[in-house]
Amino acid sequence: MDLRQVEYVVQIVDQGGFTKAAAAVPVSQPALSQAVRALERELGIDLFHRLGRKVRLTPAGEAFLAPARQLLRDAQSARSAVAAVAGLTAGRLDIVALPTLVVEPLVDLVGAFRRQHPQVTVRITEPEDASAVLDLLRTGVCEVGLGEAPVDEPALATDHLLDQELLAVLPPGTVVPSGRRLPIARLAGVPLITTPTGTSTRRLVSDALAAAGIAAEIAVESDHREAIVPLVLAGAGGSLLPEPLARRAEAQGAVVARLSPAIRRSIVLVRRTGTLSPAAQAFRELAIAAVGR
Repeated sequence: MDLRQVEYVVQIVDQGGFTKAAAAVPVSQPALSQAVRALERELGIDLFHRLGRKVRLTPAGEAFLAPARQLLRDAQSARSAVAAVAGLTAGRLDIVALPTLVVEPLVDLVGAFRRQHPQVTVRITEPEDASAVLDLLRTGVCEVGLGEAPVDEPALATDHLLDQELLAVLPPGTVVPSGRRLPIARLAGVPLITTPTGTSTRRLVSDALAAAGIAAEIAVESDHREAIVPLVLAGAGGSLLPEPLARRAEAQGAVVARLSPAIRRSIVLVRRTGTLSPAAQAFRELAIAAVGR
């Protein structure tokens, strides 16, 4: 088994077929097909069901995929380690984060990282579900990620970065107690603008309201987080947002209030245990230094 064969299998899965995989490598499709067949003969089992122009992993292929990704990741780490001697002059960093954590704090962290290492390419993946973040790290698709809670499993490790508070963001002109926290009970009957059911922020808000005995009144549900503040400013309803986003909304005219009891979440950097690539290690050190105090 050689790394080219392993890469071909992963590319076929990621690209959705032999033709697109061959173009992505790039290599001729016959050469790619022959290499995969040779690997299957070596392993003594088919990795793909070949259904005309479509392909699907066999059970053996599914078992092969995660170790294959990690093998490629380890090879990339070895190559990147050589580049690290010259000061991270090449390579790629794959980061996964919940969408609500991309704007804050990931954007600033990636900006700082790119300023320090401008020749390292960064790819950000944004699944909606926290479990998907962990899956992408376990399987080696991404190397570091941002999540909302420490992870207790041998394959993954976490570094606490910061605690983030959610604030009430209300339409212009809303009257709230001056200088005091707004009781969560006051949100009863307030039409809320939020992300769909299943997203991390929606779950956090729903749990907090339920603990206060309040049934959430959802006025607008949007997949587009960037639309939430404009909707609040337009008077469509209120929202609960992380403090950095809430303060930006306040600067645009929204009324912002801290809540009692406070709604907080812990933001952590999640990584695979073991040796990180130089790029991932540099990002981890930067994140801890920047916000992990």
